[in-house]
Amino acid sequence: MSSLDKMWASFVAIGLMVVASLLISYARTRTTGALRTILSTIAFLLFIPILVYMLLSML
Repeated sequence: MSSLDKMWASFVAIGLMVVASLLISYARTRTTGALRTILSTIAFLLFIPILVYMLLSML
């Protein structure tokens, strides 16, 4: 994997992390009930590709 590919993989991981953190913040402050659970679950599931991209950027 080239250095440029590693850079893009880390940018994607950072971007997904920002999306996940904004989603969690929104779910905890503005929603209640089932919608809060759904948004939190989506944010949690985003950590799977974040982990993959992070590991790819370190290889």
